[in-house]
Amino acid sequence: MKGKVEDGSLVTLEPCDTDQLQAGDIVLVRVPGNIYLHLIKAINGQRFLIGNNRGKINGWVGHHCIYGIATKIEAP
Repeated sequence: MKGKVEDGSLVTLEPCDTDQLQAGDIVLVRVPGNIYLHLIKAINGQRFLIGNNRGKINGWVGHHCIYGIATKIEAP
């Protein structure tokens, strides 16, 4: 299964209201020591379960760890 964002893709990010996020959104998220694009898998209040499109679950993050939402993805 391919990822939703391939290496080298140009990604447009915009600020987001975390109250408007949904499962399936691609977000820029800070996890200990790194910043990644991740897929929101589930939402529980102000906590977001993040993972990738290949089935890996990375864990829960708070709303304060999300910096933006991907609004456009252009293949390399």
